[in-house]
Amino acid sequence: MESDEGKLKAFILGATGEVGKALVHEVLNNENFASVVLIGRRKMDVASVNSQKLEQRVVDFDHLQSQSSAFSNFDVGFCCLGTTRAKAGAEGFVKVDHDYVVDSAKQAKEGGCKHFVLLTAVGANENSMFLYNKTKGLAEEHVKNLGFERFSIFRPGLLLCDRVESRPLEKIAQRFSKLVDFGKWYSVPVESVAKAMVISALKPQTNPVEIFSHADIVKLASS
Repeated sequence: MESDEGKLKAFILGATGEVGKALVHEVLNNENFASVVLIGRRKMDVASVNSQKLEQRVVDFDHLQSQSSAFSNFDVGFCCLGTTRAKAGAEGFVKVDHDYVVDSAKQAKEGGCKHFVLLTAVGANENSMFLYNKTKGLAEEHVKNLGFERFSIFRPGLLLCDRVESRPLEKIAQRFSKLVDFGKWYSVPVESVAKAMVISALKPQTNPVEIFSHADIVKLASS
């Protein structure tokens, strides 16, 4: 039986999203991870996944302080939490993309997690006048202030994927991008983002805070 010594224990937040689903696949198929725990408000349908490494934990993101055990004893945490203003309204968007992200990071830090990997988006800026960019930027800044040994931020451009959820404008942009951009300059397949996130987690640490731009993500995924 193969030993898990030296391998990483990871959790994934937002595993039901498009990048999150791709990330689950990447981690489960990487021999450097001993286990992966999906933490969410509901369980995913993983009937097609045959892996002893996978566990699921259900939490109430509005009351995480009473569920700290769900975040204990991890080496690395991947956060892909996110919604849209159209789906959740302005208040709901901020709650998920900022509050849930930061509260989860706090629990992970207190539980001993050393490396937190956060998916945001190109244009994230805490001083932006636009709600989307400002919320993403504030989430980055507030997680950074928690003082993880290592904090990696991923800012991809347009995500290329086949969403179950209907987003007509995004679908038009994706079709146009596939014709002229080829998932390189301003768009990127979700599988490439997930691959880049995993590769970065396995690389030696260079800086306490790392920001991966869209170009960095494309380059890392193709390495």
